[in-house]
Amino acid sequence: MSRRASLPGASELFRITSSPALDLPPAPEQPAPSTGNGDGHDTENGAGQAHKEQLTRAARSGSGRTKHDAKITVYVSGDELLAMEQARLNLRAKHGLVLDRGRLVREAVAVLLADFDAGGEESVLVQRLRAGTEDGKETEN
Repeated sequence: MSRRASLPGASELFRITSSPALDLPPAPEQPAPSTGNGDGHDTENGAGQAHKEQLTRAARSGSGRTKHDAKITVYVSGDELLAMEQARLNLRAKHGLVLDRGRLVREAVAVLLADFDAGGEESVLVQRLRAGTEDGKETEN
């Protein structure tokens, strides 16, 4: 056993930690075309709505390999872990995408949340959760 301390390499010390997806331009000052109800009053500020949608899209995109300030622990079955590893290896072999499990999970969550925002009741997330509770598969802890 070596008595030398294990230190991080240069790639870990100098890696990029900011997310370009969240570096958004400020909201536009000029008003967008009217989305009013015909009486001359806007139902919603178009510029503000566009900026809000842009923020939502940025928040729903995967954060990639950045330093994260929050952590959760998720337990998965052996079959789910095996499927995740197979997907990760498939992404590497067929698409040239090298990623770790954490990034795969963050991207999958981002895709599901974006679909939920867009589809609501018809989203894949709602449909799968409903199907799971109807079949009696889901149990509460």
